[in-house]
Amino acid sequence: MPTFAAIDIGSNSSRLKIALVVQHRLKTLHEDREVTRLGESVFQTGMISPDAMANTIKALRRFHKAVQTHAVDKVRVVATSAMRDARNAAAFIEWVKSSTGWDVEVISGLEEGRLIHLGVVTHEPGAKGRCLLIDLGGGSCEVTHSDAGLVKEMVSLPLGAVRLQQEFLQHDPPLKEDIGRLKQYIDRELQRGEKKLGHPHVGLVIATSGTAAALAEAAAALTAKPASRKPAGGRIVRFKPQVATTADVRKLADKLAKMTNEQREAMPGIGPKRSEIIIGGAMVYASLLERFGLKGFRYSPLGLRDGMLAQMLGEVDLRAEVHRKIETERWTGVLTVCKRYGIDLKKAEPVRLHAMQLFDALVKVHELPPDYRQWLQSAAMMYEVGKFMNHQGHHRHSQYIIANSDIFGFSPEQRQIVAAIARYLGKTRPDLMDRPMRGIPLDQHPLVARSVVLLRLAVALNQDRASAVVGLKTSVYPKNVVLDIVPGRGGAELERWAVTKEAGYFREVFGRDLVVEVA
Repeated sequence: MPTFAAIDIGSNSSRLKIALVVQHRLKTLHEDREVTRLGESVFQTGMISPDAMANTIKALRRFHKAVQTHAVDKVRVVATSAMRDARNAAAFIEWVKSSTGWDVEVISGLEEGRLIHLGVVTHEPGAKGRCLLIDLGGGSCEVTHSDAGLVKEMVSLPLGAVRLQQEFLQHDPPLKEDIGRLKQYIDRELQRGEKKLGHPHVGLVIATSGTAAALAEAAAALTAKPASRKPAGGRIVRFKPQVATTADVRKLADKLAKMTNEQREAMPGIGPKRSEIIIGGAMVYASLLERFGLKGFRYSPLGLRDGMLAQMLGEVDLRAEVHRKIETERWTGVLTVCKRYGIDLKKAEPVRLHAMQLFDALVKVHELPPDYRQWLQSAAMMYEVGKFMNHQGHHRHSQYIIANSDIFGFSPEQRQIVAAIARYLGKTRPDLMDRPMRGIPLDQHPLVARSVVLLRLAVALNQDRASAVVGLKTSVYPKNVVLDIVPGRGGAELERWAVTKEAGYFREVFGRDLVVEVA
């Protein structure tokens, strides 16, 4: 059974989780966490400080030893808000590469929210109904409206605890003017989020990450609910309560704003590493819960790393429940892009169907991995999005749009692959030195070229859109492939001509002749 490792390089903390696949599920083997404050200087200067880099590298080297100890088969390393903002992010990525051999993937706020949502709904009881997810990290806050285990709406806001502390709270205790500016900023950002989310009617609110855990325990202590007990041995054992009401969170936020750092540090659930940044996070939670008319939240220890592990499981285990969810999310993301750029789905769908038919019928010819089936059909739906910008040179525009759009479920590398497949439908062919190919690993270049041929054939089979769609029969022989076109209403001569034009490129890529006939 494969073993996976997920590493989350956050703005406040770096986290590791290692899990083993057992009977299509994940079993946790090891967890680690270190407060590294990578984003502390970023939100002031726009640069990651050398000390923050060094502290994070030190933690990652420890994680690397754990990964080696557990003989991990696949590692995924992602970075979030601080790395999205830092001007020297590339230098840090190179340092990580040289120290550990890992490639760091800087993900968008929406992809961060999607992975958190995936982790929570996969494991958290009750999360598969209608609920709201809140994840407030060091640099950003993701709020997700979920229904039946699927994302309905999501917004990523620059309301992270470290960011707010650096921007607004430089005095201890904070000045009234500082708190006033902080509240105005939070209200402005929440108003922006409200325009997208509306006021979702949910029965459950789930909050994740360290700020939520600290607020839940501190709120419980504030309302005289026992947060710890002292057994006979004298050792204090802490229990983190799972629920915090809106009234308790507001009361706590106002109280924390008047306290010194030393006083905050002494509060249950907060401690020295959280005390400096808890005020901003508490204010966000209080304002958010009040604005959306929510009764409170339930804390969950699940988070980004759990979503990363679920994603890795779904990508290799087709029988895992999460695999179907990931496919659904990806397809929803593709359709969202199509809608945004005015794609006529009735015209795109026949191209997709022909691409899938060719992929399935020519498996022994193209020998593409199963993942490329989805990359190909995604490219088949989106290959004309570039016409939204300009019909002239629209293949170049399509490549740019696909590669740089937030498409649920697709990593940046996967978007690059889909974008490259959609790019080479005109006179150009994939080339090692082309800009669209540079972000794709070298071992994937031949696979992209094979996919391009299949999509070119699918497009060629849909020339006369005024008539009924043509049918297709395929026959594979050792030296050639025969495509037998079944005419639709109005014949198939135009399609035959277009497909025949692809015979030379087909031979170049697959080493077989392409014979085109009309039934």
